[in-house]
Amino acid sequence: MAGIRGVLLLSIFAVVVAGVLSYERPPPRKNLFIPRRRLLSSSPEQQVHISLVGVNKMRVSWITDGDAPSTVEYGTSPRKYKFSATGTTTSYRYLLYKSGQIHDVIIGPLKPSTVYYYRCSQDSSREFNFKTPPSQFPIKFAVVGDLGQTEWTNSTLQHIGQSNYDLMLLPGDLSYADFWQPLWDSFGRIIEPLASQRPWMVTEGNHEIEKIPLLHSTPFTAYNARWRMPFEESSSTSNLYYSFEVAGVHVIMLGSYTDFDPNSDQYKWLLSDLAKIDRKRTPWIVGNIHAPWYNSNTAHQGESESDDMKKFMEELLYKARVDIVFAGHVHAYERFTRVYKGKEDNCGPIHITVGGGGNREGLAMNYIDPKPEISLFREASFGHGQLEVVNKTHALFTWHRNQDGVAVVSDSVWLKSLSSDHACKV
Repeated sequence: MAGIRGVLLLSIFAVVVAGVLSYERPPPRKNLFIPRRRLLSSSPEQQVHISLVGVNKMRVSWITDGDAPSTVEYGTSPRKYKFSATGTTTSYRYLLYKSGQIHDVIIGPLKPSTVYYYRCSQDSSREFNFKTPPSQFPIKFAVVGDLGQTEWTNSTLQHIGQSNYDLMLLPGDLSYADFWQPLWDSFGRIIEPLASQRPWMVTEGNHEIEKIPLLHSTPFTAYNARWRMPFEESSSTSNLYYSFEVAGVHVIMLGSYTDFDPNSDQYKWLLSDLAKIDRKRTPWIVGNIHAPWYNSNTAHQGESESDDMKKFMEELLYKARVDIVFAGHVHAYERFTRVYKGKEDNCGPIHITVGGGGNREGLAMNYIDPKPEISLFREASFGHGQLEVVNKTHALFTWHRNQDGVAVVSDSVWLKSLSSDHACKV
């Protein structure tokens, strides 16, 4: 199997080297691989993670090596499960790899700001718990892109776990499996302690594509199978883009690596989704993309996923008065002023790149000089962001840099919602 893997990676390297290794990166920390836990071999479920479905429901996802019930039992007291729900089981193949049984179960209705205890597949040996997000302000989002699975990833996850966040936003590049499917399983085990306790809402990046000419022609096979998001609930036809609402915030997750021109389904969906937003109910709008539309790092310049998507969709977000757009892809941190069409605009979104989750490719160290006036803060660091929406008018964003194993706040800014700015009324 190791020989087959070597040949496969060498052939893939020739296909993707220009796009993935386009600039020099500093030496990263050690890669991690978490094998199947022997001590828990009697427990069928692994890689447990949760995500929001509508206003008061949660999707619980997990994987078993063999057949097991797609059942979640849950309640508000430990070991006392008043409720039960049954879902679906799927699996997928990728070249010689066959996944375990992937279970998806939707539970609810659930009460806001409430701790629920649950178990999967009727397994009495492992009990999990999660806390539902609040139904009103304040609410805290953890935001991180390009997470990967290295020692830096572990550091980032530890800091996020200490932040008392309500919800995770991950704008692309999750596992960095890069065709080697066991790394998807390892990633699921690494994040399970956090992802089983708070909902993780994700969108795809370039490392999720995993399409190989002639060998595997279907893109996003593992991503779509393992990370099902609530796209149907927002009338999207694709798991690669969707929206949801939580505690007064309308969150849009866009797909940088699927069609986005004006004739595309994504463009038409976005136009429709933005038109449905009620700013009295959700005074804040937060967008997420993978490839940033604004970027003064020398890495990932001139890419269609950034430039063309911005050309086609920026006006839509501007007219809707989207407050913030988070992006990954560039392995560094950068915060821009409110901007539209390359110029400062008080009614435009604030663009923030948070692509320093900890992936194995290292940091993007080089920036364009001189610094553009619209770029207010930039640094090449691993870490994560926190967006605390305090009320309908104000929110605090902070960037927590990983430094010697400690989360250091290196940038922070108070934001005012565009819906409360009379000069930006539409």
